Amino acid sequence: MLIKRIISATVLIGIIAGVIFLDWLCALMATLFIIGGLYEYFVMIENKGIKIYKYFGIGMGTIIPLSIMLRFEPTKNWELLFIVLALFFLILMQFKRRDNQGVIVDISTTLFGILYVSWFFSFIIKIRYLPGGLGYLVALLLITKLGDIGAFLIGSKWGKHPLLLRISPKKTLEGSIGGLLFSILGAFFCKSFLPFSYIQLLMIAIGLSILGQLGDLSESLLKRDCQVKDSGSIFPGMGGVLDEIDSLLFSAPVFYFYLSSIIK
Repeated sequence: MLIKRIISATVLIGIIAGVIFLDWLCALMATLFIIGGLYEYFVMIENKGIKIYKYFGIGMGTIIPLSIMLRFEPTKNWELLFIVLALFFLILMQFKRRDNQGVIVDISTTLFGILYVSWFFSFIIKIRYLPGGLGYLVALLLITKLGDIGAFLIGSKWGKHPLLLRISPKKTLEGSIGGLLFSILGAFFCKSFLPFSYIQLLMIAIGLSILGQLGDLSESLLKRDCQVKDSGSIFPGMGGVLDEIDSLLFSAPVFYFYLSSIIK
């Protein structure tokens, strides 16, 4: 399992390194990750017997990152247009149903998938498109994913005290602290190409580490509800697309808003 994890991680790093230097190629890869994550999310929900609108959700969720990639920005907060349209069409689709049972659950779970996977992860593209976005995106990935690695390594070796047993039995307090320390090391490594002081980097690392771990736990909560171990199996030893991007789903939007507040 460890060998499979190492091979999958190496392939992922290679893919990221191959696309991150071109903003449009990076955006295209992020869109593919969103499509994969949405598909896995909807399959998990279908296994619960909920009548979601999988292909509509994937299609609507794909439009959001593509619109960012193509710089479609007619108005401020224009992303909400797609959310409103998604809700509008989802309600219209209910008129064709033979019964009314489960309407609210079906609409809510479909819309939640679009927000949770597509909108949240699309902030990766927004960060890449910022002035100096390459460095900021590298920092986000290093800080957040090193936190994942630290939590896994320290938790596997020294983890004894469960963090949230009901949600994820294998996650430990020791692993959480290890993830925080690895994130801080990753932030300090980024000092050479980021215009931040060490104090700022420390605060950013703590914030992104906490958000990354919350994102991981949130996906674990969904998987626990759907009674699956992994969201998919596309990455042997590591799981699915959603398993790999979960820690970025909360950290990317917050980091983007932070950067937007300081970049003039």
